[in-house]
Amino acid sequence: MKSETKLYVYGSSVICASCVGAPSSKETEEWLRAAVGRKFANQPFEVEYVDIFDPEQVSPNVQALARKIVDEDYMYPVIVVDDEIIAEGNPRLKDIYKIMTDRGYEPTM
Repeated sequence: MKSETKLYVYGSSVICASCVGAPSSKETEEWLRAAVGRKFANQPFEVEYVDIFDPEQVSPNVQALARKIVDEDYMYPVIVVDDEIIAEGNPRLKDIYKIMTDRGYEPTM
């Protein structure tokens, strides 16, 4: 494994208009943490939620991406790894698992 991977889940407590019926951004963060934790058990990673309308408590890079998501009307949640958007709207676990294995994580199940 190269280094601990950090997945950012950018979203809002308000569900985006295009995503009615989908889980909230916060629910997606919790689901993602649990699913990745099961698939890559006992391997260090982090999932961090960022409120796109209140990103004050995070780094300038994260704040800039939060503004971009709002300004360019991305569907959220938006999943980001290494400053790269890897999913928008309802993320697919298969894509996220691939990113993790590409970074040296070994599936445990």
